[in-house]
Amino acid sequence: MSLVELVARADARGLAASGLACLDRCLPLLGADDDALRPLWASLTADGAEWGIELTAVRALLPKASPDEEEPAALARRMADGAPSDRSDEGAVRAWADDCSQAALRVHHLLDAAGKPYEGAETLEDRRAGRTDGMTPLVEAELRRQTTILELLAGHGPAGLRQAVEISAEGRRVLRAVVSRQARGAA
Repeated sequence: MSLVELVARADARGLAASGLACLDRCLPLLGADDDALRPLWASLTADGAEWGIELTAVRALLPKASPDEEEPAALARRMADGAPSDRSDEGAVRAWADDCSQAALRVHHLLDAAGKPYEGAETLEDRRAGRTDGMTPLVEAELRRQTTILELLAGHGPAGLRQAVEISAEGRRVLRAVVSRQARGAA
């Protein structure tokens, strides 16, 4: 099943976890602590009543935007800023999760050393719809993580959250290594 189909079928908790996982993997771009999103992950195991309170606290912890912020960091910040404060508003959470999916894939494309410019405006959506010919390794891995997380949550519900957190942590380490390698190369 394609990522687009998985997002369309996900419930509110799965959507919130999907968006949160995308943001979690992109945290190195914001200079945030690896545990910055832990309270939001914890709220997903509960009834969701604390989501808005925890979201406000997390946003306060994130470093402020700088005027020279590059596109990958701006995309990560958009994910954090765009999170709906009411996790029970499925329409808003679905739109946010979809935006986070696209933004995370764009971030990974921009950071992939082997990345080539997209040939058209539709190709990012083509990737999410399952057309993966010529995909760069970093984008392919991000697409696989997003798909795996939604499949886990669809198949295991709240019990799949622990694995989703682990998958996101792995992705965050990969992205941190890419950012570090690029910073060394630019110096």
